[in-house]
Amino acid sequence: MTVAPTGASHVLVVDDDELITELLAESLRARGHGVSVAATGAEALDVLAERGADLVVSDVNMPDLNGFELLRLLRGDPGTRWLPVMLLTSRTDSSDVVHGLSLGADDYISKPFRLEEVVARIEGRLARPPVPLEDLRVDSSTGLLAREQLDEELRREFGRFTRGGAEGCVAVIGLAELEGIEVRLGATASDAALREVASLLLASLSPLDLVGRIDNTHVGVLLPETAPADARRRLEQATARIAGATLPVGRERLRATPSTGFIPFDDADSAEQLLARARVALDYATAHLDLVPLQWQHRMDKDVERQRAEAERLRHGETVGTLWRRVRTPVQVALTFVLGVVLPYLAYAALDERGIDVTPFMYVVVVVTLAVTGGLITLEGMLSVRVADPPEEPGEPYPPASAVIAAYLPNEAATIIETLEAFLRVSYPAGLQVVLAYNTPEPMAVETLLHDLADRHERLTVVRVEGSTSKAQNVNAALAQITGRFVGVFDADHHPDPDSFRRAWRWLSNGYDVVQGHCLARNGDASFVARMVAVEFEAIYGVAHPGRARMHGFGIFGGSNGYWRTDLLHEVRMRGSMLTEDIDSSLRVLESGGRVRSDPRLVSRELATTTLRQVWNQRMRWAQGWFQVSLEHLWRGLRSRDLTLRQKLGLVHLLAWRELYPWVSLQMFPIIAFWLVRGDPIDWVVPIFVLTTLFTTSVGPLQTWFAYRNADPQIKQHRRWFWQFLLFSSPFYTEYKNLIARTAQVKEAMGERDWRVTPRSADAETAQEA
Repeated sequence: MTVAPTGASHVLVVDDDELITELLAESLRARGHGVSVAATGAEALDVLAERGADLVVSDVNMPDLNGFELLRLLRGDPGTRWLPVMLLTSRTDSSDVVHGLSLGADDYISKPFRLEEVVARIEGRLARPPVPLEDLRVDSSTGLLAREQLDEELRREFGRFTRGGAEGCVAVIGLAELEGIEVRLGATASDAALREVASLLLASLSPLDLVGRIDNTHVGVLLPETAPADARRRLEQATARIAGATLPVGRERLRATPSTGFIPFDDADSAEQLLARARVALDYATAHLDLVPLQWQHRMDKDVERQRAEAERLRHGETVGTLWRRVRTPVQVALTFVLGVVLPYLAYAALDERGIDVTPFMYVVVVVTLAVTGGLITLEGMLSVRVADPPEEPGEPYPPASAVIAAYLPNEAATIIETLEAFLRVSYPAGLQVVLAYNTPEPMAVETLLHDLADRHERLTVVRVEGSTSKAQNVNAALAQITGRFVGVFDADHHPDPDSFRRAWRWLSNGYDVVQGHCLARNGDASFVARMVAVEFEAIYGVAHPGRARMHGFGIFGGSNGYWRTDLLHEVRMRGSMLTEDIDSSLRVLESGGRVRSDPRLVSRELATTTLRQVWNQRMRWAQGWFQVSLEHLWRGLRSRDLTLRQKLGLVHLLAWRELYPWVSLQMFPIIAFWLVRGDPIDWVVPIFVLTTLFTTSVGPLQTWFAYRNADPQIKQHRRWFWQFLLFSSPFYTEYKNLIARTAQVKEAMGERDWRVTPRSADAETAQEA
């Protein structure tokens, strides 16, 4: 063992390869550093106990005590917790790298290595010695760094970065519930909650990360020597741990909802700007409450400036922006015609000029696609005939349950009282808590009635979600109020059947994580469109959902009348960035190995749309949301180790096929147009065309028959509705929905992602447009 001169940096090199230890030792001594060497982890512990060190460079594969085990021991000992440790190893698998960094390694260097690079990294780390927690100014009430100390450390780290040092990130974490705790229970209770959060953060982050108190409801995290991707990963782990924990606050047990905004050092000009921009990103994350850490982007500041400028322009009358909003949908519809018909025709013509005719091949592709689609729809119907009921008895005794009703009051003020009264009439043996989470851009008279109703019913909680613009935000905000072991999620016009919560628990207590019920239209007599939607709902929830669930080996949570294990919904949340946050959340459950069940006999009755314009708005959001989900989850699902081959094929059908089919269904038009223009004779009685036409035209009647056969008795009694649906759907409604699907993809590509609430009445629609 070699001892360094007094005041010099001392490095401990741990490796059972003598050649490597000698190379490193000689190079470091030549640079003026003291060096100790050890051949195993156990010897390294002896050296540290006898001499100590300013930094440890350790191999991983060693006899007696390997590098990972050595690192774990060092991080668990208060005396060496802050000691910098660099792993130098031949283990290059990404899982080993992640494991080493998660244990608290300051660096992970793979063999073979360049000696000068390793020495440079060692000296760079020595130039930034760790500061033990006991030497920092700490907020005594929470155990977090004091604000002044956090600012000082941030300025120091940012200064190193600007002088050519390692990159880093800063995060701000906000807890939505803390302000209410302070108002209700006082500052001491709020401090106690922050103490619990601090311990969870420190257990999740790297030993070099610093956590400080910004104010009563916000925590700052300094992540030195951390790339944005690593920062996001650590922050995701930390927020998931906080959200999954139950925090003791006085006599209460709190479930916290952390929101996180973060920013890399290179996206700001000063330490002060880092914190300010992290707060901007936090504001965006808080709007969703979906546990997803958001990285600051320039568009966030630009959005604020744009909103201010738009407000100023609106004060001076019509703007180019508002004019575009009026004409953009017709333009986008025209663009789908260009993309789906004109461009294919021009492509066929251009290829033909070069002597290449692909139209016979494309004709076969289109015919086969139509036939396969018709076959899949028919198979769905056949598989939906047999309906499975849950076990007669629950796997566990009935626990307390909760219902979350998400509402947008300007649309649903006329129905919300009726809905709440329907839920309060539901009989459930272990007690049903009802939580209304609503948003409204301005105060409304019905809010007084809602709070009066809550005062009269102890099990009703009414929550106004400030700043919310989506159902996802309302549901996420409601989770802080949930007391039930499982929770049903509903829209504001739903009336569940009396035994629905009992039936749902019989599924959940026997191995399922989410159960999707049957949404039934209760206003089919309101208009012709409402009748058509009522029949369509039977085709969706009585045929397609259960049929696909049997075909694919999984179900899907489709928006409302869905029941979740509460702990799972706390973990998964709903993402306000997704237009169909429900489908996104259920696919994330599936990708992690969860089970989603479809039950067509788990009925809740809702209000159907009554005009084609309402259908357009509602289905546009659904279609664009499905497209977002397809982009987000198709490849992720195909890579998932928790999904079977059958389930992956189901994802291809559910996500890829549904997005391609609306475009393929158009292709017969440019093909036939090309043949007509070229003067080719068209044989309309060619066998493949005749057989496919007969088959595909039979699919509509078959699907309608399955819908009638499986329909709820309330809808089934209106046999005339089904005949009308058959006549309405085949020539018009099916292509209407295909047009919506194509337009939705164009909207997504153009960045138009407005969350539009479906009006529940003509008056609501007029109010929304005003």
